Amino acid sequence: MIPPAELAAIRFGIGLPFVGASDAASLLAGLSGPDPMLAAFPGPTSAEAMAFKRRGTQTAARSRKEDTETANKAEQDVRRERRAAQLLGPRLALARALDAPSGFRERLVHFWADHFTVVSRNAFAVMMPGAFADEAIRPHVGGRFADMLRAATLHPGMLEYLDQVQSVGPNSRTGRRRKRGLNENLARELIELHTLGVDATYAQADVTQMAELLTGLSVSDQGFEFRPEKAEPGAESVLGVTYAGEGMDPILAALDDIAARPDTAAHIARKLAVHFVSDTPDPAMVDVMTRAFADTGGDLTAVCRAMLDHPAAWVPELAKARQPFDFVVAALHALGLDGTSVSAMPDGPFRRTIFNGLAAMGQPWQSPRGPDGWPEAADAWITPQLLAARVTWAMEEPARLVRDLPEPVALVTRTLGSAPDERVAWAAARAETRAEGVGVIFASPMFNRR
Repeated sequence: MIPPAELAAIRFGIGLPFVGASDAASLLAGLSGPDPMLAAFPGPTSAEAMAFKRRGTQTAARSRKEDTETANKAEQDVRRERRAAQLLGPRLALARALDAPSGFRERLVHFWADHFTVVSRNAFAVMMPGAFADEAIRPHVGGRFADMLRAATLHPGMLEYLDQVQSVGPNSRTGRRRKRGLNENLARELIELHTLGVDATYAQADVTQMAELLTGLSVSDQGFEFRPEKAEPGAESVLGVTYAGEGMDPILAALDDIAARPDTAAHIARKLAVHFVSDTPDPAMVDVMTRAFADTGGDLTAVCRAMLDHPAAWVPELAKARQPFDFVVAALHALGLDGTSVSAMPDGPFRRTIFNGLAAMGQPWQSPRGPDGWPEAADAWITPQLLAARVTWAMEEPARLVRDLPEPVALVTRTLGSAPDERVAWAAARAETRAEGVGVIFASPMFNRR
């Protein structure tokens, strides 16, 4: 039987030993106030990410055109910067997770960043997903879903990833002049993934009308901007509601209305329950969370409170598989690493151990296959090939991360809690080396569940 304090760390935090939260009240308390990790480990802004992308693209184009020694050297310098920038996202994420006073808050940031997936499709846009999470997600994890939806939908990273910058109203001034057309990517993902869910009642006409309503949303060098010359004129009807007017007002009204719909409440509630508690969550718990969403106008702290107050959230059986990033965070935490040590790790070892390690375990950094993000089901992560990669990481990488590995017998209790698997404790105590003992613990089924 896992005590509630330990379960809080394993299921809702970053793993044992627990830090800052041992019950529902302390988990919820961590959602209030400014995000301390943004100040402790600041990341690039979207403007900085866009400037880096623009400089890299321009330098590469100039090198191809001029083919001079100076141009080629400039491109090589940018490529080196790009390789370093690839590591910035996971480095910041790990540092923040390890030093955060609330592991639950950090877990929620990653949940929502995955829900509103933004991927770097341009080789020089590697910093944008991190900027998206910092600007659109972190300020709203304990606030209103409608505010997060607005921030995510209008963020430059989202508008570029889902090609909204290319969408033009067919009857707009730009559309009539250049014969450019409508792009439905953002409208479709907004309805199917971000709000109502694929099983909700809506029609293709709603997607098309939403896409027409969103025309005008675009990006400049400074970030988001609205371009009226690209906006489809006239009123649009989405899900039975007509939105008329010019500029941003009808768009914001539609986003707020969709955020408040019952299908959205049910979709968000179930996704949270699946992510934190079980691949097949208790329907009664999901219903309570759905009602909390509807009754509070999408207050996300209230939804989390409904989840944490329900007995199903505290069932002692560990029903979820830790995704690779969560597995690595838990391992580094158990080894005693902190944000400063991760920040100071040289690029070469960090790339080999963390960046390449995540990819080998099936979760290359911020590179899910599509806009629906990473899968939740355990069988998507615990396959023969991916499990072999976890075991290899567990047996080999801890010794590269810390000079003096912890004593395995003590690490069993420190990492697996007061009721560890007796077989793991027996094997760890009889390992020939500390590295093997630590590997046995990190490769065990109990450590890989939450």
